[in-house]
Amino acid sequence: MINVTLKQLRYFDALSRELHFGRAAEACSVTQPALSMQIQEFEQNLQLSLIERTRSGVQLTPVGQEVARRAAEILSETRDLIDLSRQGETVLAGGLRLGIIPSVAPYVLPPLLPLLRSQYPDLELALRETQTHTLVQELADGKLDVLLLALPLKNSDVEVEELFEDRFVLALSGGREISEDVRATPEFVEHERLLLLEEGHCLRDQALTYCELQQVNKLNTFGASSLSTIVELVAAGQGITLLPEISIGVEQRGRNLNLMRFAEPEPMRTLGLVWRKTSPRTSDFKELARLVREAGEPLIAGARENVSPNAS
Repeated sequence: MINVTLKQLRYFDALSRELHFGRAAEACSVTQPALSMQIQEFEQNLQLSLIERTRSGVQLTPVGQEVARRAAEILSETRDLIDLSRQGETVLAGGLRLGIIPSVAPYVLPPLLPLLRSQYPDLELALRETQTHTLVQELADGKLDVLLLALPLKNSDVEVEELFEDRFVLALSGGREISEDVRATPEFVEHERLLLLEEGHCLRDQALTYCELQQVNKLNTFGASSLSTIVELVAAGQGITLLPEISIGVEQRGRNLNLMRFAEPEPMRTLGLVWRKTSPRTSDFKELARLVREAGEPLIAGARENVSPNAS
């Protein structure tokens, strides 16, 4: 009789992601011998060879890769089952793990967190800020419950709630003259030093797509992990950048910037919440979406009032 435990599935899932016994044991908060013993028993129970040990760590066998995929699905559904048992009648209570991209977090969180505290004091919010591809993987792995990021997202296993549109404006040094009746175009950007977030940030990809700049290695671009760092360089006359409207209230404050609207159709992104289709917490996420709109829409309205069509 095959007897597979959730502990064995968790340990094998960690090993399949880390491909190293030491790191997998650390991720599971157990000793390496304990993890190794459970993996060995897991293989014996299934009567399958799931891993190959190498000098640098381990590799999954072909059948091990399939078992790892199924184990991740089982663990995800198990976490959703636990969430269902805890759901009850209360909305936004207990633990909630929110993933958010760096080009949204510094601007939406300051107005959002007080709303959550005042309206849902029993909510235990855990935040994770990183790039989209990491957030999506951690959502699939069950490490996160819901994501706040830029759409669209190519993933059929998630539910999506669109929140609002976030247009881009062109930011230049305040020392440069801007004619009131002139709007920015991709051709204008092409001849400038374009400062962008480092590779992996969706904001960088969206800017390059709009500007039709596919050959990134031929561009006079600069990579940074913080939008605030880029804005400081722009204010110092080191180049130009594209700023999302939600960031303007924060990034323009105390800096010598000129902001220029783009010609129609203006580049923009749609922000949204994303969660697993199997999650039973849809009511939580719908209410969170309402609060994010309440926090974010004034940022958009303020930007559209202050940068129309050009303002400094």
